[in-house]
Amino acid sequence: MSNTMPPPFKVELAEHNPHWSVAALAEASVLQDALGSALLIVHHIGSTAIPGLRAKPILDLLPVVRSIGEMDLRKTNLEQIGYDWWGEFGLPGRRYVTKDEPGTGRRLVQMHCYEIGAPDIDRHLAFRDHLRERPEIVASYEHEKARCRALYPNDSHAYGACKSAWIEAVEAAALADWRRSSL
Repeated sequence: MSNTMPPPFKVELAEHNPHWSVAALAEASVLQDALGSALLIVHHIGSTAIPGLRAKPILDLLPVVRSIGEMDLRKTNLEQIGYDWWGEFGLPGRRYVTKDEPGTGRRLVQMHCYEIGAPDIDRHLAFRDHLRERPEIVASYEHEKARCRALYPNDSHAYGACKSAWIEAVEAAALADWRRSSL
């Protein structure tokens, strides 16, 4: 599969599970074996990386690779360990890759792969760290997620689009803080 859209799925929000961070580390190890020297690091991002936040029980991972070209050459390696390849999926410079549970088709992992130095890496990490440090924003995000799930319980794509304005506003603040702290 490539450059098409994965089908939407029912939106399930689960209580935060501390095991998600353990599962992210385990998946990072599997990815290291599959991607070899192309892979530099795997970050756990998204809602499953925020303690106390309800989330779709799907790991969001951000592998950082030496080059997108090297990543593309390892597409088959990822497919052999159960991943589906979706190409850029609307974001230039990204490779979007998902893994579903065999048999049920339930989404387990979604990866947003970027080349080292890509600005989207900072955007994702700044958002994650911003929420980890601010329980009041986590509570606001929880409210936004519940609102969007109520509107689109069976369409993960519409649910994601519903949250996007909230996320973009918080990301802007998070990036500003991130850049100030890097000075």
